[in-house]
Amino acid sequence: MKKEFGQENRRGRGHPRLFIPAAAIFPLLMFLFLAVFAAAGTIIYYDLTLPDRFYLADGEKLCFDNIISISAFAYENGEAESVNLSQDAGRGESRTESAQLRLFGLFPIKTIEVCRVGDAAVIPCGSPFGIKMLTKGVMVIDVAGFESGGQIVSPASDAGIRAGDIIIAVSGKSIRCNDDIADIMSEGRTVGVRIDRCGTETVVFLKPALSSEDGRFHAGMWVRDSSAGIGTMTFYDPASGRFAGLGHPVCDVDTGDILPLYSGEIADVVINGIIKSTGGHPGELVGSFISQKASGSLVLNCNEGLYGKLRDVPQCGETVPVAMRQDIRTGSAQILSTVSGRTPESYSVEIERIDLSGTNGHDMIICVTDKRLIETAGGIVQGMSGSPVIQDGKLVGAVTHVFVNDPCRGYAVFADTMYERMRDMYGCDAA
Repeated sequence: MKKEFGQENRRGRGHPRLFIPAAAIFPLLMFLFLAVFAAAGTIIYYDLTLPDRFYLADGEKLCFDNIISISAFAYENGEAESVNLSQDAGRGESRTESAQLRLFGLFPIKTIEVCRVGDAAVIPCGSPFGIKMLTKGVMVIDVAGFESGGQIVSPASDAGIRAGDIIIAVSGKSIRCNDDIADIMSEGRTVGVRIDRCGTETVVFLKPALSSEDGRFHAGMWVRDSSAGIGTMTFYDPASGRFAGLGHPVCDVDTGDILPLYSGEIADVVINGIIKSTGGHPGELVGSFISQKASGSLVLNCNEGLYGKLRDVPQCGETVPVAMRQDIRTGSAQILSTVSGRTPESYSVEIERIDLSGTNGHDMIICVTDKRLIETAGGIVQGMSGSPVIQDGKLVGAVTHVFVNDPCRGYAVFADTMYERMRDMYGCDAA
């Protein structure tokens, strides 16, 4: 009786049990492991490839139609919540907010900035312009020795000065040109030299030495205080009269460093020749200044190009929207460029690759497909930097570099980067 009662009791209080065959446990664990591994790999991939900042025009929402189930959650009260990211900035204004990107709406990928740029519309140009720059201070392009008292000396090197340094002041006097340096050094006395090296200022002490060759005091360094050249204007902002060009900085030809702009102006030029690009030898536009009268002023020389203000409205064409980087697609597009005279023409290109996390003007790879441009220039040549890239009626970028060994291909920078740089530099006024 006890045995039967116990059996009935167990049957009365018992519950059905889930039985998983031992042979199925390992495949299940492997599936879970692979799922976690795939999710983690996807998160790491998009964390590295998606940019830290997105730009949105008014009326546009942040979405990722071409990317696997990624959504954005804006921060409110310190928490990431699914709220509206499409609030307009307003005319002539800019607003930025933080958001968190999530995979499948659950797994955090990264925190980004969403910048609303307001009414982003400009006039694409593609016209050539002459560049005249005076540097802020003078840039040291080389440090060399010379004979003094029977031995080779280099006062600049002994003081710790090296190529790429920017000399801002000597003995408390601001330096604006090469002659300023030469005049002070000719006195032969020990001087304090204030230099800017990679954004950090310091003071070193230098004593010039008497040259055995010419009987004058020298520091033993070569410096540069100006630069001139030809580039292509990318766009003009009719609301403010400002322009952007080149898509990359003006750098010193010897050191490769960005030339610090003190003042500068642009002038009208005409393209009267072209050296055709061939594999291993990039060509260049050959032009000349047609007037010494400045047509505009330069204000900024930075990684995203040259920026300034025009005195007159350029005759470039219609106003078009600025495309946000996430809206650009691979496929056919056009560039506006001038390879003869002063009038830009449209040439067909193919956008082959888009890197949302690209830097230094390497955001897109484009390939020239227009037979006219290939026949005339061999593809992309130096001087075409800044040529606007148009796709679906929007400005998507600007040509920045040519592939030396494949001149039909080159890099381009996103237009939204250049546009936002202009707004950051000048503020948000629409005057």
